[in-house]
Order: sequence, then structure tokens, then C-alpha cells
Amino acid sequence: MAIGLIFRSFILAVSQLSDPRFRRVFALGVVLSLVLLIGFTAGFAGFTDWITPEEVWLPVLGEVTWIDDLLSWGAVFLLLFLSIFLMIPVASTITSMFLDEVADAVEVAHFPQLPAPQSVSWGDAIRDTVNFFGVLVAANLVAIVLYIFLAPLALFIFWGLNGFLLGREYFTMVAIRRVGRTEAKQLRAKFSGTIWVAGVLMAMPLSVPLLNLLVPIIGAATFTHLFHGLTTRQL
Repeated sequence: MAIGLIFRSFILAVSQLSDPRFRRVFALGVVLSLVLLIGFTAGFAGFTDWITPEEVWLPVLGEVTWIDDLLSWGAVFLLLFLSIFLMIPVASTITSMFLDEVADAVEVAHFPQLPAPQSVSWGDAIRDTVNFFGVLVAANLVAIVLYIFLAPLALFIFWGLNGFLLGREYFTMVAIRRVGRTEAKQLRAKFSGTIWVAGVLMAMPLSVPLLNLLVPIIGAATFTHLFHGLTTRQL
């Protein structure tokens, strides 16, 4: 397992965070994610208020007129709580649509001798993004149950699960650009242990508010270095 290569790739990725192309992708991901979450929260609260009657009769209390407000605010707080878990998949998914730009920036700066990468069609990119979003959301929602019943292990479950998913996604995204989808899957299977460990390193900042929004950028850059480091060793 290439632990040294993982950390060297990570350090190189962090050192390039000031790159304008990194900042552009980061801004797009954060802004679009916040707009989506805020819009969904407002829409869900409005829908709850719309379906709740203005007056409800309750035993002892009689007619009350604040139930709709209570449910609407309850829905807002519920979604704010869920956003702690969902912000990461949402931000990662939206940002993943633009991660080719991050990989390009890394290769221009560190691997200028490489030919132009294979282009990935928008159809394939959108399909991969939707699939990634579905898996991330479903896995993290299911994991909430594990966090409750295995509370002492919750952080390690969080890191292990998201590390596996992020590593799988970022390595595949980088590899497809260079060797195509079929060989990318083969390389992912061959280096699965290294990829998972590198993914866990990406997942650890997910536990830190605000810093977690940088994970897609750092992840794409780290796995670009990691891919080239691993495949160069084979030559």
C-alpha cells in the first residue's frame, strides 16, 4: 500500500489551492449547493405550511392556530439537521460536475508532458454525477441509523463509508480521462486498498464545518497525483 505516495499527493494538492481554477470550482460548488439546500428547505417549509390547517382542535387546549407555524419551523430545523449529513453529498455531487477542471490544472502544473486527456461527454458526466449523488445520499442516510446504534464508532463509520465512496469516485473520474472507463475499473480494483486509505484521508475533513467544502477540490487534485503515481510505478 503506497502510504507515502498518498500523503505526498495530498500535500501537493493542498499546496495548489491558490490556483484560480481551484477557486472557481470551489465557488461554483459552494454557491450552487447552498442555493439548492436553501431553496429545498424553503419549499419544504412552505409545503408543510400549505397542507397544515390554520386551526386545529386539540383535547384540553381546544382550538389552536399555531400548529401550522410549529410544523413549518419544525420542518426547517429538521432539514437543517439533515443538511449536516446531506451538505457533503450535495456539495460533492455538484462540484464533481466541474472536477475535470481541477484535474486539468494539476496536470498542467505537474505533468506538462502528458497529451490532452480523453474528453468525457456531458451525458456521461451527468449520468455519473446522478449515480454518485444517489449512492452518497442513500449511504449517508442509512449510516444515520448506524450512528445511533453504534454511537462510539460513529466517527469511524463515517470516515470508512465516505472514504470508500469518495475514493472510488475520485479515482474513477481521474482514470477515465486517461485510460477509459473499462481500464479505470480494473485499476480501481487493483489498487483498492490504497484508494480506500486515500479516500479516508479525504473523508476526515468532512467532520470539520467549512473545511469539508474543500474536500471535492482537494480530493480530485490528490487523486490526480495518486493516479499518475500508481500507474507510473507499473511502467
